[in-house]
Amino acid sequence: MTTARPTWHPAIGGHQLRDTNSAPTHNISSRDLATQTTLKLRQQGQNAPGEIDELLMKERLAEKERQHFLKANGAHKSQSLREEDEPLKRKRIDDGPSIDADDSDDADGDEGSADESDSSSDDDDDDDEAELLRELEKIRKERAEEKERAERERQEAEEQQREEEALTGNPLLDAAAPAKDFSVKRRWDDDVVFKNQSKGHDENPKKRFINDVLRSDFHRKFLSKYTR
Repeated sequence: MTTARPTWHPAIGGHQLRDTNSAPTHNISSRDLATQTTLKLRQQGQNAPGEIDELLMKERLAEKERQHFLKANGAHKSQSLREEDEPLKRKRIDDGPSIDADDSDDADGDEGSADESDSSSDDDDDDDEAELLRELEKIRKERAEEKERAERERQEAEEQQREEEALTGNPLLDAAAPAKDFSVKRRWDDDVVFKNQSKGHDENPKKRFINDVLRSDFHRKFLSKYTR
């Protein structure tokens, strides 16, 4: 593809010595004309600067309103919680001094029995935990022994397989293998075309295929018929 283009600006006359009466002329190609003569501005919905400023202002106002409501709701909730907790505190203070001495003695006895039961339950829990740890250690030991035994058996099986392959892979070392005939049945260069050509001609030859036109049976018969 060439970049050559026809020229649209020929020599302009009218300014030479003998061309005073001719007016200057020139041609303009349509490719040289301006296609866009007006400035393109952003339309509505194309993120104009005014729209962006308006959106940012709305977002800032919404954020301030949300923070204001959060602060107002938090102060209201804390005040309501303090008002609800006040009657409960007063009730606990009023009920505190009305406890009898007998009730305190009974409570002390109950606390002592509870402490004894807690200590006995703690001892039982310690014994159970020790028993579980022993069982877990025993299971781990059995699994390790089983894994070691399986690995040892696998190595022995691989070693035995390698020995069998070494003994049976070589036919010269395999005494139990049947005798094989290693003689060459037919040489690769054994050609039937040029073989045994000095033998006598058979009167009743069998049909055969020879990959040579001049030595084929048809050609010999043809020659013997017309050149005898």
